[in-house]
Amino acid sequence: MTHSPHSPQDTAPSPHPTPHPLRHRPFRLLFTGRTLSSLGDAVVPAALAIAISDATDSASALAVVLACAMLPRLVLLPLGGVIADRFDARKVALGTDLVRCAAQLFVALELIGGDFRLLHIALAEAVGGVASAFAMPTAAPLVAGTVEPDGLLRANSLMASANSATRLAGPAVAGALIFTAGPGWAFVLDAASFAASAALLTVIQVRRTLIPRRSIGADLVRGWSEVRSRDWYWTSLIAHSAWNGAAAVLATLGPIAVHDRQGGAGLWVWVLQAGSVGLLLGSLLASRARLRRPILTANLGLATYALPLLLLGAGAPAPLLISSYALALCALGFLTPVWETYVYASVPAGVLARVTSYDWLLSLAAMPLGYALAPLAAHAFGPAVPLYASAALVGAACLGTAAVPGVRNAVPAAPQDARPAAPVDA
Repeated sequence: MTHSPHSPQDTAPSPHPTPHPLRHRPFRLLFTGRTLSSLGDAVVPAALAIAISDATDSASALAVVLACAMLPRLVLLPLGGVIADRFDARKVALGTDLVRCAAQLFVALELIGGDFRLLHIALAEAVGGVASAFAMPTAAPLVAGTVEPDGLLRANSLMASANSATRLAGPAVAGALIFTAGPGWAFVLDAASFAASAALLTVIQVRRTLIPRRSIGADLVRGWSEVRSRDWYWTSLIAHSAWNGAAAVLATLGPIAVHDRQGGAGLWVWVLQAGSVGLLLGSLLASRARLRRPILTANLGLATYALPLLLLGAGAPAPLLISSYALALCALGFLTPVWETYVYASVPAGVLARVTSYDWLLSLAAMPLGYALAPLAAHAFGPAVPLYASAALVGAACLGTAAVPGVRNAVPAAPQDARPAAPVDA
């Protein structure tokens, strides 16, 4: 799920003010729990990379562990959407929080023990990846079921802002834990955050739409039919996938491209921090957005990600590179809540988890490909070539959606919750 600065003619004033989502106790508890778990997750990547690199001195070992977490997540996402729609999304999220708590606590004990086995870490991360596949589709029905329909944009903006803030603070917290207590304690923090989130979920009340029981295959087909029937949706997901594939290329080749420049490692840190700041600022601004053409604006905004790719490949001055990445991530931070709000308002409530599971699947599918192909292309042609190719791909994919009638004509939809709450799968 991915997204551009907007001009005045693309916005419209809100017809009347709406109550702040945090005034609703269910959403307030959900927001607190999700923020805590996001902070816990934000400290883990650095801790995992340092622990495995120190123990094995092998990039391949780290890649294996990351793949063990990523592949089950991608494969099982559609099934996770079916489960979240069939059953109470709150209970599904609660169960997955407990599973991830146990998995991260196991990793913590392995690392603190000082003599861990890579196989044990990989298996624990695979368990966490499976749980994530069932947890991710619950986000949409949980948010939509804890706020009023006209408060969705602000609620999604709050969630995105909290996630951006934790991404910004996560590396600092991770560093403090790693260099004082050891990387294992970062996983203790993550396990504790999942436990706290689960505890909060036990007392949250979430509106839900009951659906008729069908076969899993029929449920999967129904979810995909909802995506396929909306040309603005599936064409946008192609652009989102291209964006994430390009992001994988940048993440893989960025450190290499700046390595030989003066202050190379420090420059890359500045680029990433600027992106985190941009992401947070964009998320904070999103709550005031009233876009007349939200999908068109979102996809055009994604094209700004071509700028840091082009500038990195060309060896542009550091200030240009840093500011371009901040702009691209600001557009993403601004428009991700806008995209989510449009989807939540346009898709029937009883199929929302399935639809968003396909959203996640297609959006993230290109990332493993980017991780795999970028080093091969850089070795064969030099890092500039895959960076330029990724810039062309993400620019063409995102700008190209403007040719799709559904993208151009998409206007803010009437919230589904305003319609009768009868089962939608009849």
